[in-house]
Amino acid sequence: MYQLIKQLLFKFPPESIHHSVMRGIKLLHGLPLGKTILNAGFNTKTTGLEKELWGLTFRNPVGLAAGFDKDARYTDELASLGFGFVEIGTVTPLPQPGNDQPRLFRLPADKALINRMGFNNEGAVAAAKRLLKRRSNIIIGGNIGKNKVTPNEEAVSDYEKCFHALFDVVDYFVVNVSSPNTPNLRALQEKEPLKQLLHHLQLLNQQKSKPKPILLKIAPDLTTEQLDDIIEIVQETRLAGIVATNTTISREGLQTPAAEVAAIGAGGLSGLPVKDKSTAVIRYIHERAGGQIPIIAAGGIFTAADAREKLDAGASLVQVYTGFIYEGPAIVKNICKGLLKG
Repeated sequence: MYQLIKQLLFKFPPESIHHSVMRGIKLLHGLPLGKTILNAGFNTKTTGLEKELWGLTFRNPVGLAAGFDKDARYTDELASLGFGFVEIGTVTPLPQPGNDQPRLFRLPADKALINRMGFNNEGAVAAAKRLLKRRSNIIIGGNIGKNKVTPNEEAVSDYEKCFHALFDVVDYFVVNVSSPNTPNLRALQEKEPLKQLLHHLQLLNQQKSKPKPILLKIAPDLTTEQLDDIIEIVQETRLAGIVATNTTISREGLQTPAAEVAAIGAGGLSGLPVKDKSTAVIRYIHERAGGQIPIIAAGGIFTAADAREKLDAGASLVQVYTGFIYEGPAIVKNICKGLLKG
């Protein structure tokens, strides 16, 4: 059914139809029987898939990656679609409009998206206020970044502001230094600036009576030497884990005509083309760190087989985004059923 609906949805601009569909789901969820209908259709029993990690109990290992619900508008509705956890953001200290539209593009031939959103969001305080009002107990991750106008030399302050604003309303944090759509952001993945940033956040974290897990989100385009540095820094700063991976800046091996891809321009590529890159990064980190660093996998997960591949490579949890767009609201139910079958 969704494959037929998708043909209609894909006739509309990606960003506008995203908001329209989610507003529709929110409206349905708010009706007297709406939540019951959504739960009956998509929220399957997942006994046997529970995961204990960082003192948190995930009802199933399938989460929604950051970027989909940037401003924490739909966490209750997403809980009714069966997600085991939702990562909101990326949020920044100050609201910002992001890059000029159009900034989100579909590549159906590749089951992929290209985005250059630019951390468009209403700010960390606005997201925190919405999370205070949520009714579901779904696990929430807070993905934090810096404002576009903030120079890298002052980036630590932006991450600190987001940390304080969200601390009481999220279950874990993800430090995003790997988006390709904020100028010079990926430079923060270099060893010294990254070490400084993570040490500072962990210092703030340890001053809390109940510290929260802090993870690092990395790009799929890092060299093995850079990955070795990441592993060393994560271990040195006692981070809770890694999210692997963000979108790629590569355009290799696409089925979409090169002229069409070139016309789209800059942005991060997600979906099926990043699947193998992401898995390779996960496997490398898992083996190199001796399985001591928990990993949340993201990148090219559409089916239970894709999720199993990531888990077998060393991931503890998985996240979908592009797969959600292409497979529809039953994706969590389908992946969980597949994982239960083994």
